[in-house]
Amino acid sequence: MFTGIIQAIGEIAAMEPRGGDLRLRVRTGKLDLDDVQLGDSIATSGVCLTVTGLPGDGYWADVSLESLSLTTLGDRKPGDRVNLEKSLTPTSRLGGHIVSGHVDGVGTVCSVTQEGRSWRYVISAPVDLARYIAHKGSITVDGTSLTVNVVRGREFELNIIPQTFDETVFGEYAEGTRVNLEVDVIARYLERLLQGDRAAETAGVSMDTLRGSGFIHD
Repeated sequence: MFTGIIQAIGEIAAMEPRGGDLRLRVRTGKLDLDDVQLGDSIATSGVCLTVTGLPGDGYWADVSLESLSLTTLGDRKPGDRVNLEKSLTPTSRLGGHIVSGHVDGVGTVCSVTQEGRSWRYVISAPVDLARYIAHKGSITVDGTSLTVNVVRGREFELNIIPQTFDETVFGEYAEGTRVNLEVDVIARYLERLLQGDRAAETAGVSMDTLRGSGFIHD
């Protein structure tokens, strides 16, 4: 588990194809690896990866075909920068929100506008994720825990303060940039709970489900 508070910016050092999968090497910059062991998890632009090697200046990780198909890691190339966060420990502060590192889908940056000392980003989410994104709710973008300011259909707006802009790769985003999205885990479980006994039979929450649960009154 993670908090979505980025601890360092890393750099992809090598990408080695392995029969459809990928072996990835990341240089970790200022991220302290003294307490990291083989088998530990590091969120790499929001993707939970297991450390398989510690060459000294970073780590190696295997990226499965599943992860490549659901995230932007397959789009990366050596030299690209990535957000990094080590996994939670029992004494860690939960500064952001609960983040699993299991990316739900890929969104697209629609616009970037500077407003005073901050920046406003508009991001378009996949249609099947839009229902989980709420005004003032939490969203994870490339591993960064953020608050949603505005929602319009499948598009949502974020305000990025200078601290976040400087300590993450947000400064490299432009119109058309693809980003990893992880929705709030509470929203996903709430949807499943609303299905009740029909959870094994239905694919999602329908209007009938909401009526039956008392959320809609005709």
